[in-house]
Amino acid sequence: MSKILIIEDEQSILMALEDDLGLEGHAVTGEADGVKGFARARAGGYDLIILDIMLPGMDGFEICKRLRGAGDTTPILVLTAKGQEVDKVVGLELGADDYVTKPFSRRELLARVKALLRRVDFADQPLEQFRFGNVTVDFKGYEVRKDGRPVDLTVKEFALLRLLIAHRGEVLRRDAILNEVWGDDSDVFLRTVDTHIVHLRQKLEREPARPRHIVNVRGVGYKFVVDPA
Repeated sequence: MSKILIIEDEQSILMALEDDLGLEGHAVTGEADGVKGFARARAGGYDLIILDIMLPGMDGFEICKRLRGAGDTTPILVLTAKGQEVDKVVGLELGADDYVTKPFSRRELLARVKALLRRVDFADQPLEQFRFGNVTVDFKGYEVRKDGRPVDLTVKEFALLRLLIAHRGEVLRRDAILNEVWGDDSDVFLRTVDTHIVHLRQKLEREPARPRHIVNVRGVGYKFVVDPA
């Protein structure tokens, strides 16, 4: 059973979410005020936070910013009513893990919740061997196989893949990727990240032009998706 905090000021939505998630077997806490919701989130103990953007007292952007600034890594699913690209991008830049635009279907919301909770389970696994789709990655043996056949990756491609998998479900900014994989190499540019992503897709994705695992988050960076379904 997972513990989920919902910070949402529209009572009809809050009650519906509490009922739906409760029926799925989760322990749900609801809060309609931004300040009180932030206090509950800071108290900790939750496996997931569902966070509305437009809230009284403190908006969702500020809550997300403060939680991440305090080192809180609890997955955050943002609810936005505006449906504008800028709201989604800002939420992701502030550290949210995913978003759903209102109005959303019960099925969509539950699928997003399930995916984020699965990410928490993955994070507890030691990063020695990892499987996704038809690909197996052996980090200790420094080997990658696709459909059972070896895949030749460069040192940087392997390091990039490891970083993406280690942060699966999270959106990684290009500059953060560049810093982690290439370090202080001043001759490397952000475009280098895009080029290496393309190479990884060509080698590992079933359909490189329509990637299912190494996906782009427009205007922000890249995210590794374990189970697209």
